[in-house]
Amino acid sequence: MAVEKNYYMTLEGKEKLEKELLFLKTERRQEVVERIKVARDFGDLSENSEYDAAKDEQAFVESRIAQVEKMIRNAVIIENDNDNPDIVSLGKSVTFKELPDGEEETYTIVGSAEADPFEGKISNDSPMAKSLLGHGIGEELSVNTPGGDIQVKILKVE
Repeated sequence: MAVEKNYYMTLEGKEKLEKELLFLKTERRQEVVERIKVARDFGDLSENSEYDAAKDEQAFVESRIAQVEKMIRNAVIIENDNDNPDIVSLGKSVTFKELPDGEEETYTIVGSAEADPFEGKISNDSPMAKSLLGHGIGEELSVNTPGGDIQVKILKVE
């Protein structure tokens, strides 16, 4: 049997997934079933685009339910590393400045299940996070970004 992947996340991230799962199972699944019933009443299923769309949506919802259940089942809750408060690690926010004179940027390093770059949450699997992990306040290092490597100085870890 294959070893299942662990999904690193904060307690808040796990709770968010649990809410999504509840919504998908109780409300969303029922909405899709109703759409299928309505579409079925339109007649010939072989040429019924409403029915096809509803069945596709049902497949998507069921797939997402299975994915979220797997993520919750294999969740590993990120604990704060209080032993090394100045070292970048999973679950911490890091503020750095692009050298020589760039703007300050702050990101929180989370597991891939919680990553949302628009909210400043980057996956621990991302090249940028991998470059930052294990480094401390005051360190200057090269960080891998989609636009190429940049030099940064870590200003704050919290």
